[in-house]
Amino acid sequence: VGVPRCGASLHELNKALRIELNANANCVWQIQRNANQTIRLIFSYFKFAPSSSCKTESIKIYDGPSTNSPVLGQVCNDTDAVPVLQSSSDSLTFLITTNSVAFTRNFFVFYYYFSPETKVENCGGQLTGPNGTFTSPNYPKPYPEFTYCVWHIRTAKNSKINLRFQDFFLELDQNCQFDFTAVYDGPTTNTGLIGKVCGRRAQPTFESSSNVMTVVLSTDYANSYRGFSAQYTSAPLPGPVEPNIFLTCSSDSMKIVLSTSYLASLGYNETHLQLNDPSCHPVVTNSVIFSFPLASCGTTKKDEDQSITYTNIISLSATGGIITRQKSIQIIAKCKMENNSTVEAIYITKNNIIQNTTSVGRYNVSISFYDSDSFSKPVLQSPYYVDLNQTLFAQVSLHSSDPNLLVFVDTCIASPQPDFGSLTYDLIRSGCNKDDTVVTYPPLEHYGRFKFNAFRFLHSFPSVYLQCDILICDSNNTNSRCTKGCISRQKRAISSYKWKTNTVVGPIRLKRDLRSADHSETLTKADAEETPNLQQYSFYTLSFVVLISNIIIVVAVILKYHIKCQAGYGYQKIQSS
Repeated sequence: VGVPRCGASLHELNKALRIELNANANCVWQIQRNANQTIRLIFSYFKFAPSSSCKTESIKIYDGPSTNSPVLGQVCNDTDAVPVLQSSSDSLTFLITTNSVAFTRNFFVFYYYFSPETKVENCGGQLTGPNGTFTSPNYPKPYPEFTYCVWHIRTAKNSKINLRFQDFFLELDQNCQFDFTAVYDGPTTNTGLIGKVCGRRAQPTFESSSNVMTVVLSTDYANSYRGFSAQYTSAPLPGPVEPNIFLTCSSDSMKIVLSTSYLASLGYNETHLQLNDPSCHPVVTNSVIFSFPLASCGTTKKDEDQSITYTNIISLSATGGIITRQKSIQIIAKCKMENNSTVEAIYITKNNIIQNTTSVGRYNVSISFYDSDSFSKPVLQSPYYVDLNQTLFAQVSLHSSDPNLLVFVDTCIASPQPDFGSLTYDLIRSGCNKDDTVVTYPPLEHYGRFKFNAFRFLHSFPSVYLQCDILICDSNNTNSRCTKGCISRQKRAISSYKWKTNTVVGPIRLKRDLRSADHSETLTKADAEETPNLQQYSFYTLSFVVLISNIIIVVAVILKYHIKCQAGYGYQKIQSS
């Protein structure tokens, strides 16, 4: 075993390399000789810098004499296999690159030339029965050198495989770098490594998650032992366990519920769980419940233009011990809060209206009327009496525990129909005031505020419905839509709103009596502006009615007197004493 520096040209029939590299390495090894044979290259041990990725640290293998040759494969930190690669000719190249992290990387690689047409007896094959046995070549005599055997085991559908090595004796090495047996959970040797064993072991056992398992025996050029004798059996898979993971998102919190039976089916319990912040612990009853504010427990927030996403990860991993055969599992929980929400307010100018109901979307948004522009005292009484042309003060409120959010009133339209169909009237459009009476207030954290004068539609529509489109932005984003105000020619990023909350406030009635309201059904907003003093108008009307009534009374008295006179009746004036 040599300890080469950064790269080398290798011409031997076989060789083992123990390689040590530090940061910022870029080293090339070239294997080539005129052998008219194929090269088998095995990376039986590799240790990259912790948390490195395939982009920053890797081993790239090329099928030819240089790095310009076709890529045969890649090995990096997350490779879940013992990489074994085979050239198509008598040359092969591999390149190792490392990142800038100060760390000593270790690799053990060996290669040998061989003739693919040369077959070793009893070396690999297809095993398809419900149970069976197989042994290493020459068992119980020493196995041959430079041997690479692959057994593919496949049993009936909906079954799993239990593999037991009844006798096992391979060359001993702490990292199983020389001779080893690898067991894979699946049909290939590229991924799904369950375990790698060597040395003298007392009946090692393995279990698959399906009806397919792959077993590999790889040996080098020295120190052969008797190998192994193995037996496999199959058993029915248990019925599928539903994941039973529930995620609830609100403006204030994220709640994740996992069933204990689901965790048990994965081989875990609540002690194996942790969030991004390990100090946040679950409550355990019949289920395992994580419930925490959106901006806590390591939750990350990402502004994705049309939505704000909160993400946390539950990691399931074995604790204690040195090794495990359980796969690590991550449950990624995402609350995607659409930043386009809609709230609807309704006020009716005649009938006894409205129900105070709120339907909460992912972000909890509501709308209320206030008695003045101080927005300190909400209108709580029901019904809420208003006059035509009266100023109404509206506030949209976002109920969220995340302090870094901003509310913006983008569009408000009015309609006589609750479905906002054919007839609508713009109060606010794309942040621009479209009605002369509308005044919008600057965005204030979780509040969007505006005021307008009450009006009615022509043609005797008794109701006015108000719908407001609300944008919710990350206040840390200084270039968000919420900070841009009126954009008169903005092209909408989306044509419809992905979710909305329907908030109804009221009831609102006219202060006049219902008869006056019936008489006023054809009043328009323009009429209201031309007759600003409705009370004075009512007074003139009443005076006119009283005058007509008095005239009628006088006429009636005269007629009665005239009739009485004709009938022989008369009135005598009473003299004062």
